[in-house]
Amino acid sequence: MSIKMKELPSLERPYEKLEVYGAEKLSNTELLAIVIKTGTREESAIQLAQKILAMGNQEGTNSLISLQDMSMAELMKIKGIGKVKAIQLLAVLELAKRINAPMHTHQIKIKNTADTANLLMNELKNEKREVVKVILLNTKNIILKIKDITYGNAHSAHFEPKEVITEALKMGAPRMILVHNHPSGDPTPSQADFRITDRVYDACSLMGIELLDHVIIGNNRYASIFLERDANYETKL
Repeated sequence: MSIKMKELPSLERPYEKLEVYGAEKLSNTELLAIVIKTGTREESAIQLAQKILAMGNQEGTNSLISLQDMSMAELMKIKGIGKVKAIQLLAVLELAKRINAPMHTHQIKIKNTADTANLLMNELKNEKREVVKVILLNTKNIILKIKDITYGNAHSAHFEPKEVITEALKMGAPRMILVHNHPSGDPTPSQADFRITDRVYDACSLMGIELLDHVIIGNNRYASIFLERDANYETKL
């Protein structure tokens, strides 16, 4: 038998913890447990939340990114997650995506590096970990979608070019802009930033996709790898 949430010490229960300390102090597991509300005879809501976070996560960390494209059927494969709980979870995840996405992105045209930086500055400047995003564009540089690629730690975020390319192919996007933040607040590109830009640029070229820029967000500052470096990048910005 699992430990029920009501059997936990008061300030270890997600509901009480949120009330006393605020939502920002809860882990992803605890926040999901609140949405799930109840567990089963065998597992608590917290244990069910841990299982959900582990689904499709190759890195084995409690990242929410892997949940964004999860279907109701996939969620319901977990014992204890029925139709109602699955619908609640999908609704919460969709709200999170809408809150994070700039409004009316389909009407926004990216004309230069400043446009890219201004679009995501407020969201990324205070992030305590590196977040990698891709902005997918049509041939007129109008935004089709902004997609999170990965979350890292305070010093780096690992991803492969194929993860970026896959998102562009899904949308049929002919152009893209790569964006990530530096939690230090200093947007100066690192050698690792240059290397991954080269790899993504080459991969995009092979697939007929234009990588227009790679913008790094700092604390109210930004930098463009395409402008920082003398290279043969054929940017249209």
